[in-house]
Amino acid sequence: MGVLNAAARRLRMIAAACLLACGVCASGTVLAVPTPAQVEAVFLFNFTQFVDWPPQAFADPSSPIVIGVLGRDPFGAALDEVVHSEVVKGHPLVVHRAQRIEELADCQILFISGSERAHLAPILAQLKGRNVLTVSDLEEFANAGGMICFVLIDNKVRLRVNLEATRAAGLTLSSKLLRFAQIVGPGEL
Repeated sequence: MGVLNAAARRLRMIAAACLLACGVCASGTVLAVPTPAQVEAVFLFNFTQFVDWPPQAFADPSSPIVIGVLGRDPFGAALDEVVHSEVVKGHPLVVHRAQRIEELADCQILFISGSERAHLAPILAQLKGRNVLTVSDLEEFANAGGMICFVLIDNKVRLRVNLEATRAAGLTLSSKLLRFAQIVGPGEL
């Protein structure tokens, strides 16, 4: 419950920053709400707390958890703000961005941007056998072999999870995470 409260506080903090940046008037009139990308940034942070990686996913016990962003970055500064100075299970969190999968060899979470749609199959093939949690907002992502797909339903970010893909990568997802997800497999929607 504490982790969920921390996530809610973090989301409120991002929302407040957005409101300040947009110039909330003194009467408290709300001029903006968090964007789906800002909410997804908070989810990426939370995944670090609800996913267990095997020890070999890290060079050593204090290596960082690297969140990679492949392709066009939809998060802007939001993802950096969310993970700034955070440590999860003894691992500091860092964000790396790249245009090519080869530049993200040592990440534990990989967000694959919509700009990489045409290259999705080769990217996922390159990650086979690696302990990398793959995440995207491409609608067909989980059914194409990706692990977690962000979908927007009724203006809320929801999760589709391909458990077969997470197990094949040697990852364990907490039941707390799965409670809020739609479980899908190859060929399902």
